[in-house]
Amino acid sequence: MQIAVLTFEGFNELDSFVAAAILNRMKSHGWAAHITSPTEQVTSMNGVTVQRQKPLAFAAQADAILIGSGIRTREIAADSGLLARIRLDPARQLIAAQCSGTLVLAKLGLIGDLPACTDLTTKPWVIEAGVKVIDAPFVAHGNVATAGGCLASQYLATWMIARRASMPDAREAMHYVAPVGEKALYVDRAISVVAPFMPPKAAAAA
Repeated sequence: MQIAVLTFEGFNELDSFVAAAILNRMKSHGWAAHITSPTEQVTSMNGVTVQRQKPLAFAAQADAILIGSGIRTREIAADSGLLARIRLDPARQLIAAQCSGTLVLAKLGLIGDLPACTDLTTKPWVIEAGVKVIDAPFVAHGNVATAGGCLASQYLATWMIARRASMPDAREAMHYVAPVGEKALYVDRAISVVAPFMPPKAAAAA
């Protein structure tokens, strides 16, 4: 399972790094989440510069894609040349977007009239793009999921693991990263958020 974590200039560290770290708990199962960017290096909204692990073209080959947010997302969503380089296939890939990443997903035509989640700052722009925004941390429709709020990245990671591995695997990954003394609370919350959007058999295993 190869995952492209789309990370653009001005990115939000919580969106890209938290989800990638949780997904990489599945390394023993052959999973790998890669920071995927259009340039060799990208600098976060707080000045953290990182080297990309994969080029943007990798998104077309990946099994799953997570689009993070950042302070320059409106520029990215308006850049038709850049958007044309992002080739995604919801029939084959799991596709998730976090906060303002939902705006990019909308501009790529992958949300349509389905309800979606985003952060409160981005909400007006996503509505302007023709998307119905709901007051929830996570929602999924088939292979496409959106989340709102930086720390909702844990739900996207939980959903991806549950969808492509199993609920027990998702529980284990979340259990590892959850705070000591609150592990059961964090795991149960994450599972309860994603379970309603899982296939019946998988949801029953929650």
